[in-house]
Amino acid sequence: MKSKFLFVAAENDAIPRCKAGGMGDVVRDVPRQIAEKGDEVFVVTPSYSRLHQENGTKISDINFVFRGVPHAGEIYEVQPKKEINGIHHYVIHHPDIKAGDIAHIYYNDPDQPFFTDANVFSLFCTAVAASIRDGIFGKLDIVHLHDWHTSMLLFLRKFNPIYKGLKNIRFVYSIHNLAIQGIRPFNDNFSSVDAFFPEIEYDKELLYDKRYSGCINLMAVGIRLADAVHTVSASYMDDIQKPSNPPHFIGGEGLEDDLKKANEENRLFGILNGANYANVNQVEKGILFRQVIRRLFRWLQEEKKDYKAHYMAHTGEKLTRWQEKQPDFICTSVARLTEQKFFFFKEDPDLLPALMQKLTEVNGVYILLGTGAPEYELIFREASYVHKNLIFVNAQSESIIDMLYQEADLYLMPSQFEPCGISQMLAMRNAQPCLVHNTGGLKDTVEHGVTGFSFDGNTVKEKTEDFVTKFSEAVDLFFNDKKKWKEICENARNTRFTWEKSVGQYYKDLYKL
Repeated sequence: MKSKFLFVAAENDAIPRCKAGGMGDVVRDVPRQIAEKGDEVFVVTPSYSRLHQENGTKISDINFVFRGVPHAGEIYEVQPKKEINGIHHYVIHHPDIKAGDIAHIYYNDPDQPFFTDANVFSLFCTAVAASIRDGIFGKLDIVHLHDWHTSMLLFLRKFNPIYKGLKNIRFVYSIHNLAIQGIRPFNDNFSSVDAFFPEIEYDKELLYDKRYSGCINLMAVGIRLADAVHTVSASYMDDIQKPSNPPHFIGGEGLEDDLKKANEENRLFGILNGANYANVNQVEKGILFRQVIRRLFRWLQEEKKDYKAHYMAHTGEKLTRWQEKQPDFICTSVARLTEQKFFFFKEDPDLLPALMQKLTEVNGVYILLGTGAPEYELIFREASYVHKNLIFVNAQSESIIDMLYQEADLYLMPSQFEPCGISQMLAMRNAQPCLVHNTGGLKDTVEHGVTGFSFDGNTVKEKTEDFVTKFSEAVDLFFNDKKKWKEICENARNTRFTWEKSVGQYYKDLYKL
């Protein structure tokens, strides 16, 4: 007999234009593995006032109460990038669920963090709860929630009698990034629990943030109220049960006691994410620099890129020179430019010059592709003017990303913390060793001297010094011991982090099927 799943998330990369980060990959890939087992999956995200407009078919109206008044939403089935039997993709449209300024999904509210997103996702969760209540997805066995954006479903399941039927379904909650917690006030604010649900009586003891007693912590709600809690690697599960000691160690971020309690109750599981190893897009070899130059010209034609025109022209000239005289060593990074991913470069201004000096000695380059926080974009943009062998592609391009994973010699991933990470898996899949910080999911995927390289230390200073040392050793190994380097490359290629294995653990531990 088929089991029926509902995945609820802010992102879903199985449909076009619905991804900001790694969560979108997981929500794309896990349902595919579930469908291969013969079960049925429904995936629902917000429409963000845009996703329903292309190839969307309205299947139902949804009526619910939000902010104490009746609301009407619409649910659409949308066409995925790839049709797979047993998977159905839906988006919920409501005029108050609009596209944000981050990947046309999330909002950046620096004055009141999570203000707009809490409005959007609390409304979305209420609409999803009403859809489940009304049987739009049929009789469900498992509801799988992803990050704080979806935890209001657990609030409604616990405290709103209208949705008591949800208690008959097993709810699983995945933590993709514990540092982003969705903290909002209980009251006296347009974006608060009492504003969203004035008619509901609730127990603050189950919801409050232990650092800010007047606030709900939506990440904590997921941890406290779900039937099973999932972190995306075993080492990250261990890390987050310890208190943070920033900047030297990032752990539970105030939620370590909740996580330890979940672990004691046998509700906490660390299961590594997987990667895709089938139908990998193969790119044309030897045209990396030419392709980047092409993309730069396209970006220069975009209105919003005008303020970067001089920088892009400078980068184009630099690329032309490297195209004429090819480098002997290429290292790369592809990432959102955030504190999590590049903290060490900001904290230690001597770190990047030290890496560039080593690359200069061996006719090497560092190609970094990404967009993100303005202060991090500025660090790398200014460094690009200083270092001839730093190529900072401050934009996005899937074709260039594929080339970087397939043509470079060493992948750098110095995350301050990392729940799982997907980039290191994609680089390793293409026989590209990685140099990573020995933390979280990176610790679980890269073995120093066997499948790649890692740096560590007890303080930030020790970590950055070890980063430079390990980088230098890796570069020297490439030039001085080809046999050992080739062995590490092949070990990386042959290491497999399959979704088949991970989802098998999901069935056993999370889903109890």
